[in-house]
Amino acid sequence: MPHTAETATAYVVTAVEAKGTATRHDFDIPSIVSITHSLTESWDFDSVDPNMFWNIVATFLEH
Repeated sequence: MPHTAETATAYVVTAVEAKGTATRHDFDIPSIVSITHSLTESWDFDSVDPNMFWNIVATFLEH
């Protein structure tokens, strides 16, 4: 399966909703996808360093 912006978005949504304590509506998902892609130059978010990924996610928590 090729990695695209859509698969990256699905990855982010799945990750933030995985524990059941947050939903996609609690985060700026498009910004998370954009910044992660910009930093990694890849749509394959499975290969992203987990610490970096969660730091990016935390930055885009909408209050």
